[in-house]
Amino acid sequence: MSLSGHHAVVTGAGSGIGRATAERLAEAGCQVTLIGRHIGRLNESADRIGDLAFAAPADVTDPDALAAAIEAGRDRFGPIDILVNNAGAATSAPFLKTSADNLRAMLALNLEAPAEAARLVLPGMLTRRWGRIVNVASTAGVKGYAYVSAYVAAKHGLVGLTRALAMEVASKGVTVNAVCPGFTDTDLVARSVDAIVGKTGRSEDEARTALAASNPQGRLITPDEVAQTIVWLCGDGASGINGAALPVAGGEL
Repeated sequence: MSLSGHHAVVTGAGSGIGRATAERLAEAGCQVTLIGRHIGRLNESADRIGDLAFAAPADVTDPDALAAAIEAGRDRFGPIDILVNNAGAATSAPFLKTSADNLRAMLALNLEAPAEAARLVLPGMLTRRWGRIVNVASTAGVKGYAYVSAYVAAKHGLVGLTRALAMEVASKGVTVNAVCPGFTDTDLVARSVDAIVGKTGRSEDEARTALAASNPQGRLITPDEVAQTIVWLCGDGASGINGAALPVAGGEL
């Protein structure tokens, strides 16, 4: 599959799924603007990719900073054809200990920032009558998990946004889809492992095994598996896929 001549924006591109996605897009010939908070990690990603990558640091929850980063990408590579909303995070607490501020923070990062990014790139896609928006949700976007109610609510909202926007643009050459990874071997899962170790006294291996147990294949998903799914959704061969929430979870859903 070739995406040569296209320009993609990937948020949370400094590590994990975001970095793997940026690398896979570049392998397909796509120019990629990398957005994230940590300039060091972004530069590492850009260096791994080469001339097809441009690092534009920004906190995606800051609308002005996000807009500036996207505009910098346009200045470098031209119109944006592909948006991968990957930046996200989870906090863990029982519902009764989840504050309103925590809920708002999870909504800001996992729902409002992807919506804002879509607002910034969608007009150009509609004008050119071609575009791909892929939101990295989670299995938490389509099922419940205990002790992460704010995260689950935000990811459910992201899946809902995906489905609604997909219907609006269905006849205009643009597709909007979500991928829903299960527990994936990323920094987010590493933090979950640390939390389990700290709260239960289990070893790191025991904690990772407990998380992997939710996958019927008995393993963690790899970032590259998610990245390859995202890149497929960006190609012409997936032009009939719209409004989907595709699980990458070994059969968990």
